[in-house]
Amino acid sequence: MKIQDLQDGDLIFTVGSSEIAAAIRAATGSYSHVAIFFNGEIYHATHEKGVVNQDLSDFLQDEDVYDVYRYPAIDADAVFKRAEFHLGKPYNFSFYPQSDGFYCSEYIADILPIFDTIPMQFGDEKNLISDFWQEYYRDLGLAVPIGQPGTNPSQLAQSRKLIYKGELHD
Repeated sequence: MKIQDLQDGDLIFTVGSSEIAAAIRAATGSYSHVAIFFNGEIYHATHEKGVVNQDLSDFLQDEDVYDVYRYPAIDADAVFKRAEFHLGKPYNFSFYPQSDGFYCSEYIADILPIFDTIPMQFGDEKNLISDFWQEYYRDLGLAVPIGQPGTNPSQLAQSRKLIYKGELHD
């Protein structure tokens, strides 16, 4: 899919190469991040700055994969208003439900409320809770919220309400 074919409300899923991206994929599936496109910009929840909007060109990194999905029944104006409303909110580092702020798929599920929550997973091929997540939550001083209701990028991408449009290329 070409960049010029993006439409407002398109969801962009990424793989990511960071350690946390790998831990997310190991626990949940193919993707580690999700964002939404409006007016040439990307809206998403980031570790670094919380909920932000940025130019698409600043979002795209050469080494990543960008898969585009579309919700055909979207009310793009209403979703855009909700997306803008949350700008500046903090990142939800704990992934706990009802925490302040948002993690990426939590933000998307809030502004585009078509997704169900599922029990959160933090394992890998060997453990119910991977070493990465045990250390992550130990550093936060919190219990791992395994089984708590949540979302993840791979789960959102699997929704039958979305249509896969292809990998994004310039």
